[in-house]
Amino acid sequence: MSTLRFQALKEASTRKPVHFEEIDRKSNLFGLNVFNEKAMKQYLTSDAFKGVRDAIQHGTKIERKLADYIAMGMKEWALAKGVTHYTHWFQPLTGTTAEKHDAFFETSYDGSDPVEKFGGAQLVQQEPDASSFPNGGIRNTFEARGYTAWDPTSPAFIYGTTLCIPTVFIAYTGEALDNKIPLLRALSAMDEAATEVCKYFDKNVKKVTATLGWEQEYFLIDKALANSRPDLMMTGRTLLGHTSAKGQQLDDHYFGSIPTRALTYMRDLEQECMLLGIPVKTRHNEVAPNQFELAPIFEETNLAVDHNSLLMDVMQRVAERHDFKVLFHEKPFKGVNGSGKHNNWSLATDTGVNLLSPSKTPMSNLQFLTFFINTIKAVNDYETLLRASIATASNDHRLGANEAPPAIISVFIGAQLTKVLSELESVTTGKLSPEEKTDLKLNVVGKIPDVLLDNTDRNRTSPFAFTGNKFEFRAVGSNANCSNAMTTLNAIVAKQLKDFKIEVDNLIDSKDMKKDDAIFNVLREYIKQSKKILFEGDGYSDAWEKEAAKRGLSNFKTTPEAIKAKVSKQALELFAELGIFNHVEAEARYEIELEEYTKKIQIEGRVLGDIARNHVIPTAIRYQNTLIENVKGLKEIFGKEFETIAKEQIVLIKEISGHIEGINSKVLAMTDERRTANHLTDAQKMAEAYCNKVKPYFEDIRNHCDKLELLVDDESWTLTKYRELLFTK
Repeated sequence: MSTLRFQALKEASTRKPVHFEEIDRKSNLFGLNVFNEKAMKQYLTSDAFKGVRDAIQHGTKIERKLADYIAMGMKEWALAKGVTHYTHWFQPLTGTTAEKHDAFFETSYDGSDPVEKFGGAQLVQQEPDASSFPNGGIRNTFEARGYTAWDPTSPAFIYGTTLCIPTVFIAYTGEALDNKIPLLRALSAMDEAATEVCKYFDKNVKKVTATLGWEQEYFLIDKALANSRPDLMMTGRTLLGHTSAKGQQLDDHYFGSIPTRALTYMRDLEQECMLLGIPVKTRHNEVAPNQFELAPIFEETNLAVDHNSLLMDVMQRVAERHDFKVLFHEKPFKGVNGSGKHNNWSLATDTGVNLLSPSKTPMSNLQFLTFFINTIKAVNDYETLLRASIATASNDHRLGANEAPPAIISVFIGAQLTKVLSELESVTTGKLSPEEKTDLKLNVVGKIPDVLLDNTDRNRTSPFAFTGNKFEFRAVGSNANCSNAMTTLNAIVAKQLKDFKIEVDNLIDSKDMKKDDAIFNVLREYIKQSKKILFEGDGYSDAWEKEAAKRGLSNFKTTPEAIKAKVSKQALELFAELGIFNHVEAEARYEIELEEYTKKIQIEGRVLGDIARNHVIPTAIRYQNTLIENVKGLKEIFGKEFETIAKEQIVLIKEISGHIEGINSKVLAMTDERRTANHLTDAQKMAEAYCNKVKPYFEDIRNHCDKLELLVDDESWTLTKYRELLFTK
């Protein structure tokens, strides 16, 4: 097996950058393989084009006759680009994407007259079966009917020779079986709630769009080296491996010159992204060796989520051409930084205003403060639900480590805005005096743009930080589908804005207050009620953990603990009120996430046991036998003196035996705990058993294996080492 390691090292060390040429400037390539507005104008009738545009902008239903015209135009556009198949591209509850390809090609009943056919029926709805996807008990395998339905707000695109049509995935009985439907419902709720609040400040606002800019962190590992590690291949992370003497201590990789092979890969990837309409803009080295980041221009949230899901697939496919393996796991290597996917979120009106960016006028700034404070209040009231939205087995490794936000949800806003909120907190109850209103508008609200000029510092330890004109949800994992976090965030803010409007209107109607007075009064109370969630200090410190506990903030460090919030009375009422999940859908997702957690820990445990007993122990025994032969030889030569001369070898033999015994005993104990857990029928109890009874053995087994890695002759060690995985460019 060690031969495989050294073959992989030889192969990786002789790699040359793959030849790549950019075919045109990015602006000319952007969206060429997307059925966007430009393509629709060329291939659709004016009525069909108007139907799609109205569906995108106003959510109006597309008539079946128009769907036929749209399908015809989409087909002709695709055929002109060499497309042979089409697929309904959807996002089941696996966190990945799914597709079933059908050819445009059809024949008549007798097999003659072949033709490329694609009509409105095929465009609008398909029945892919897809019965094996997680459903949380919503449907049985023998009741497998499920439908994919076209989402016209996310444009169709061509990948390879396939026309991909973004769709939702729904059960025969009407429940959502995917990640897209709840997100669309949350975005609709946000639009409705935010638009109503906007009318306090601008009657012309007819629509509010939630925007998202994700930052995708990832590792690039040579394909041969990755393939030589069973744990990387099976789980996406290294379950054992001693840390390299050199890691990220010198910060020499961070923002450094991008290695040539990695840069060539990035250029190729960016070209694919341009063709697919994914507006990637930023690339750079991240902190850990062989870790990188890619980030796009902000987009409408549904489209941004689709683009990120598509990107993760494209990244792996492009990596194959460059002999790389992309690692999206939140913590693939011990001892160096893991990877996140920061979700930068804001709100924009159809009049071109970013609602989380202050302006030069007091009225615009009051609008900014309204949305800013309501967002803080929403996070304060639903911090456990927000934490649950980013809970996964892989993200548990990252949250709370010293390169990621802690598992405690808090909001960072900076010293200057903290001062502004303190000023607003002192607003008089009831109607404001003319002097107080003037002071507020001129000296507090009116000066926010100037304040923000000096408020550019960031708190990298904060899971939810305001960064000038947006909130950055930093705790989202690199392997996650953004929809889970974005559904929750938009839902809780939409709910908060609805409640805000009710309270303001009540003060205007029942207390005869002017609009500004009512808004200031409600915002004042929200500031008082949300103090516990605001934190400006070091989120990694023990002091903050203690302080957060005093404040009553949750600190769920594991997924089984965290996701209970998804089926709490508070969450179920929220989702039902906004029409995002009914109780069946919410409970189903809870069951699915518990099951996914259990299966991932189960797989890791089985893989770790296999590697430890079938790779590490045999290697250690072979080396130990070499030492034993050495001691025997010394005894033959030196007789009674051999114990002194072979003292170190004997100590080493005993040390190796101790670690072998430790591995065997811990693997057997872990296996017993796994068997016990597997007999549990309650999903929550099974997940907790895997978390609290099975997973703790991982670190013990790893420690013994990593000690042996240091003891065994390097030439004999079968598994590719950290220094080779992380520093082979």
